[in-house]
Amino acid sequence: MRTPRCDRLRKFWNPPKLQSNNAMQGVGSVVKSVVQEETTGCGIASVANILGRTYSEMKAIANAMGIHASDQLLWSDTRYVRRMLSGAGVETSEDEVPFESWDALPDLALLSIKHHQEKGKDFWHWVVFKRVDDQSFVLDSASYLPSNIRQDFDAMQPKWFIEIKNT
Repeated sequence: MRTPRCDRLRKFWNPPKLQSNNAMQGVGSVVKSVVQEETTGCGIASVANILGRTYSEMKAIANAMGIHASDQLLWSDTRYVRRMLSGAGVETSEDEVPFESWDALPDLALLSIKHHQEKGKDFWHWVVFKRVDDQSFVLDSASYLPSNIRQDFDAMQPKWFIEIKNT
């Protein structure tokens, strides 16, 4: 039996050092992070984080669109997350933008981290970058994290991002 993708990626994970729970205060209101309920549900959870929905709500919407967490395209292609966001009326950048620095990111973006290849195919883990009241953080839906709101920016190595233009 194959090990779930997110479990295989743990070897790339450096645990966060700053946050100790799944809520952050001090950014105008309390920010909460959606935690993925399936080991391969990071794309669904990231879209839920952007839209302010629960994982269960977003999973039902995704499934109705023919998008399932078990489909490798959800974490190896951008089409599914773009379709879910577009279906909610959210506009995104047309292309993936190479990551240069945390300061250069827009206030809201989908990030690809934990890049690796399997049989020549690229895979990654989806997270959401947010900047609120000049405070930056990442909503990481992985269920094994001690905190799903991260500020350990040096531990994450984004390759590219998709700008979220409106929500």
